Amino acid sequence: MDDAEYVEYVRGRLPALRRLAFLLCGHEPRADDLVQQTITTLYVKWPKAQAARNLDGYVRTMLVRTFIDERRLAWARVRLFGAVPEPPPVPLTDDVEDRAVLRDALARLPKKQRAVLVLRFLQDLPVDEVAEILGCSPGTVKSQTSHGLAALRRLLDSPPKVRQ
Repeated sequence: MDDAEYVEYVRGRLPALRRLAFLLCGHEPRADDLVQQTITTLYVKWPKAQAARNLDGYVRTMLVRTFIDERRLAWARVRLFGAVPEPPPVPLTDDVEDRAVLRDALARLPKKQRAVLVLRFLQDLPVDEVAEILGCSPGTVKSQTSHGLAALRRLLDSPPKVRQ
């Protein structure tokens, strides 16, 4: 196996992978974990991955499926704290506040709906490619998009919940 090609590929794609992971989970440390898990799996499967027709699509699929499947893994249920520590406050401008509200609403959607919306609207992928990534039919992508957008509209129209 040629490690240099793997390192070069990962180095070039790391920013895009981190961006996608963050859009999916909305939490930087978790996004880093998703990317790390994905590139570790990629290293193991590198010879097969290099033969893929679309290497970027193959890796993106790995990352999205890792995100969707993470709840099934035993380690994902381990919690070191009784409650999630609050991040430090960020000074908000209108744009930052809007993004935070949208990220919070996205985080409240089921994982598959969130993945579909992120891939369709934030990664600008066509329905067929999203279906291939998620291993489902284009019709399922369309219905998940419809349900996800409806749920997102309801969440954005409702008053924000106060965290305690």
